[in-house]
Amino acid sequence: MTETAPPAVAQSFLTVEVGDERFAFPAADVAEVIRPPAVTRVPLGPSSLVGVANLRGAVMPVVSLHALLGGKAAPPETARVVVIDRGAPVGLVIDKVASLGAGAGHDGGEGRAPARLIDLDTLLSRDFGSFVRRGQHRQASTPQGFQAPTALARDEAALVCFTVSGQDFALPLGSVHEVVALPQGVAAVPHADAVMLGVMTLRGRLLPLASLRGLLGLRAASQGGSRSRVVVARAGDALVGLVTDGMREILRVPSAEIDPVPAILARGGAEARIQGICRLDGGRRLVSVLSADSLFRDQALAEQMMPQAGKNQDMGTADGPSDGDEQFIVFRLGGEEYGLPIGAVDEVVRVPDTLTRLPKAPAFIEGVMNLRGRVVPVIDQRRRFKFEGRGESRRERIVVVRIDGMHAGFVVDTVSEVLKIPQSQLRATPDLAAEGSQVVDRIANIEIEGRMILLLNPRELLDRAEKDLIAAMGSGGTELPPS
Repeated sequence: MTETAPPAVAQSFLTVEVGDERFAFPAADVAEVIRPPAVTRVPLGPSSLVGVANLRGAVMPVVSLHALLGGKAAPPETARVVVIDRGAPVGLVIDKVASLGAGAGHDGGEGRAPARLIDLDTLLSRDFGSFVRRGQHRQASTPQGFQAPTALARDEAALVCFTVSGQDFALPLGSVHEVVALPQGVAAVPHADAVMLGVMTLRGRLLPLASLRGLLGLRAASQGGSRSRVVVARAGDALVGLVTDGMREILRVPSAEIDPVPAILARGGAEARIQGICRLDGGRRLVSVLSADSLFRDQALAEQMMPQAGKNQDMGTADGPSDGDEQFIVFRLGGEEYGLPIGAVDEVVRVPDTLTRLPKAPAFIEGVMNLRGRVVPVIDQRRRFKFEGRGESRRERIVVVRIDGMHAGFVVDTVSEVLKIPQSQLRATPDLAAEGSQVVDRIANIEIEGRMILLLNPRELLDRAEKDLIAAMGSGGTELPPS
């Protein structure tokens, strides 16, 4: 693993300190030395893997040299990251840089032992195996092990649900481009209607913003807040941002559960924008399904919004939407952001008040829930990823994923967005970060927003034992009575 450097070497070395020891790297292997960057943790990885970080557009795994050497000490304030060139960057967290020089840099001086030369490949192989064996032939644009989503059944409708003034509304998933957080700075448009809030930038493009509360004629209230979301909807050939009070869930419901709006209610301007009423929970909960096209039928409003929509199209350069963009459900878990391909997600629902417990089930199986007569096992993804603590219960959601014809629900802290990500921002998972687990399939590196989203492979969310457990549950055709 390490050896004493030869006394006379005509080569430069970088000498670093880790705890009470000193080590040397060949200077030719060192790309740079940087301050510790912001790091995104990777679940189910080796303990020495601190996470991944953005290095000028590249996704760099960051590894603790302390942990590689068997230590557990936290890095001091003087800690630095030595970036090693291995065809792709690898960051090593060290306590301190001691010196850079030829030969003499290994002399401990003042009675200290000479620095030891690190055989980095051997050292890394302890925790990461042969880390150069994979990934170089893999294309970042192809999600590993994920097949194209199956089409919706003819009698199903996919809906994105959100709240406005304490009421539940929804738009068909097909008319929703993405769902994003409301930014702090919104540029107001002079002489605009009260419904028009202004414009925001969305990855280098201008997006007109409209108050959905105002469009529906609901009571006025202050816009904004940490839970406010912008539903980016298609209005004809343009994109418009609809400001809502918060996103609730994504549902796939039988079309028979969506009733037309009663004729007596279809006379007012606001009600005319509703194309149906969805009955949930046996009719105890009603969701008004909106029509994106009918929201902007007002000629005056359309005239205000179209100039901004036109700028969208004018600015549609390489950063704009393309056929290669991919859509993901983004959620938070243990303080990090994760994404799942939207085609693999059947629904996003609230955690029910009660779950049916399973005797002798693994600890990560919370139980099963009744989803409109279908038995769905519920998995605590925090335990699955070995995170400590729990999220805020009122904001927890269950992401229902379809895998190999089976359904499973994963409890997450909160679902934040429906995000469309260009191929240019998708990166293959670095070899070190993928060691021991193929759960993280790719990484979205959105530099302009300073975000890094771990994109999960839905097939790998369940290991073989979990798949067998779910298959055994489903083989008996077990069904719970409707709640």
